[in-house]
Amino acid sequence: MGKRIAVVLAAGKGTRMQSEMPKVLFPVLGRPMIEYVLDALREVGVEEIICVVGYRAADVKAALSQFDDLVFVEQTEQLGTGHAVQMCLDELKAADGAVVVLAGDSPLVQPSSLSELFTAFESQGHACLLGTLKRDDPTGLGRIVRDSAGVFEGIVEQKDATPEQQQITEVNMSTYVFDAPRLVEALSRLTNDNAQGEYYLTDCPKILKELGYKVDALPVLKECEAHSINSREQLAEVERVMTEIGYNKN
Repeated sequence: MGKRIAVVLAAGKGTRMQSEMPKVLFPVLGRPMIEYVLDALREVGVEEIICVVGYRAADVKAALSQFDDLVFVEQTEQLGTGHAVQMCLDELKAADGAVVVLAGDSPLVQPSSLSELFTAFESQGHACLLGTLKRDDPTGLGRIVRDSAGVFEGIVEQKDATPEQQQITEVNMSTYVFDAPRLVEALSRLTNDNAQGEYYLTDCPKILKELGYKVDALPVLKECEAHSINSREQLAEVERVMTEIGYNKN
């Protein structure tokens, strides 16, 4: 079993934050929001963290320069989440363990959820395991589609979902654990054949499943982990939730 690696997506500008500051550096209860993500990863034994930077990359690197377990990779063009992870290929090609991919704007990520994902992944031979959440109101989120036996089939976005699929309450939260060689294989097959002309990480589980590898989704995420930060209002809400749970990320 190789070492645990993380890819943290931190390249975005965060236009709705109405500031020139890179979004992941916005303070949440006095700390840059990305630091909570880094804390959670270290707590579950991640040994190397690849941080994908883009907008004002020098500022993000400077703010996190004290951490010696970070490797910075630059995404100079914002061509989608899959493209962001493709920028990490040089590092990933040398890896042979589990790779968790998650967003740097999710300070409420829970170490206990990540630990459950890693444990299931490493014990069951997955090529990819998605961390999902069951929500009473799944509006706006990608749905996890399963067959009649409960076997994972894929992710369908809200705009593409049939009325029946829109009733699904299990949703994708952009938290993935991949086997490193299988992730490299999937990234090499990604295309941007879609309306936005972007490379989507959500296509990787589908690619791996079509290649015959074991792909599944595990609804272990907690309701608080549904809170990402895309606006000042969401920032205030996250601070409220974090205060309410007493900073207890477990």
